[in-house]
Amino acid sequence: MAISSSASFVRGRVRSRGQRYAAGKALRRRVPRSSHAEWRAPADRPDPVGLLEASNRNRVPKLVPIRLGRMAASPFGFLRGSAGLMARDLAGTPSTGIRVQLCGDGHVANFGIFATPERDRVFDLNDFDETNPGPWEWDVKRLATSLVLAARQARLPGAVARRSARVAARAYRENLLALASRPYQEIWYSHIDSSHIPEPVNRPGRKEIGKALRKARRRTGLYAFPRLAEKVRGRYRMRDEPPLIEHYEQASAVVESHRFFEQYRASLPPERRMLLDRYRLEDVARKVVGVGSVGTACSILLLLADGDPGDPLFLQLKQANASVLEPFSGPSRYPNHAERVVVGQRLIQEASDVFLGWGTLAGKDYYVRQLRDMKVSLDSSQLGARAFLGHAELCGAAMARAHARTGDPAMLAGYLGEKPGMDWAIGEFAVTYAEQVRQDHRAMLQAIRSGRLPSPRMA
Repeated sequence: MAISSSASFVRGRVRSRGQRYAAGKALRRRVPRSSHAEWRAPADRPDPVGLLEASNRNRVPKLVPIRLGRMAASPFGFLRGSAGLMARDLAGTPSTGIRVQLCGDGHVANFGIFATPERDRVFDLNDFDETNPGPWEWDVKRLATSLVLAARQARLPGAVARRSARVAARAYRENLLALASRPYQEIWYSHIDSSHIPEPVNRPGRKEIGKALRKARRRTGLYAFPRLAEKVRGRYRMRDEPPLIEHYEQASAVVESHRFFEQYRASLPPERRMLLDRYRLEDVARKVVGVGSVGTACSILLLLADGDPGDPLFLQLKQANASVLEPFSGPSRYPNHAERVVVGQRLIQEASDVFLGWGTLAGKDYYVRQLRDMKVSLDSSQLGARAFLGHAELCGAAMARAHARTGDPAMLAGYLGEKPGMDWAIGEFAVTYAEQVRQDHRAMLQAIRSGRLPSPRMA
């Protein structure tokens, strides 16, 4: 189904919330909510292994086996590393045409705890490499599918896996309905923390986020300094942990990083630039991150205030390529893909990193953020059934808040409605598409066994 631009807010014309709610409700005739349950692989669907090979071509060759190892570990690992493949599949599924700022890779492991500038700890989406405007359904379906696969990886019963997808969809729908009636500024400032957990979240879910919030308090640069840094010949530098953290062999890479640092500095607002200037860049090293990002250029920068190890700042410099959504949702309006990531993050997140910025180095786009700033992801594989379902509710609620900030909450609420039909449809899609991911994962393992793909390496 063709994707139209959002009809949410039309320049020069004001429509009441009630009118937009009615317009969203009317969309059900053109795109029945039950149609979202459907997934059938088209006859001309590309070979998933071929797409994986293509996505590896511009990555650091020696890191590709690590990426393959993380994807080969489970169907959930495969899903995490194949956002482009799922975006291609989702482009052929029903769409209402209501667009939001998509996370683009909103699987369950990309939700977590981080600190606001006021040092409050909140729960939200925390990965935006693929962010771009697009159909709201894509984020919700990727989240729901990831929950099914994560539940299976955690060896939870099949009924829990299916229910988790429906629970997330219900939390998304109910929270959007609630947000649709609120003032826009209240939507913008809404957040999820220990005192603002949405009502649908059950007691085990509240317990888990409470534990994660307490753990996040310790996840700071100062706490990480002894593990990540050491003193060598009178100066502090990063510890090498090959292949995950390694110093660059070429001196030119360090020189270029210092040049980039000045460009990045210029992208910050003046007050944050002043704070950054209190620190001096001490060391630069390459770092392997994530699953889908493994093999793209990524560095960590160690900065110290007055050379004091008691006041460290770790920054992460990460390459930004074109979003995997762009061939299907439209090109980004930003020529610099790092700026696309930064702007998307600021739109979606309740409060973004004060050191978030961007620049260009050797013809490639990079964004910068803090490496450690009370960031914690909940390990869903360690959750029991009730806590896992509570976590699913939190993720659905956080996604609803993100979409309400950047889309038309009244129109979305009108389409979703008060009855659970959409919850069921998303749950059915998630279970069906999870089987597709399992088949693609199996095809990848066969390609590794046959030698078509290099031997994976776990790290």
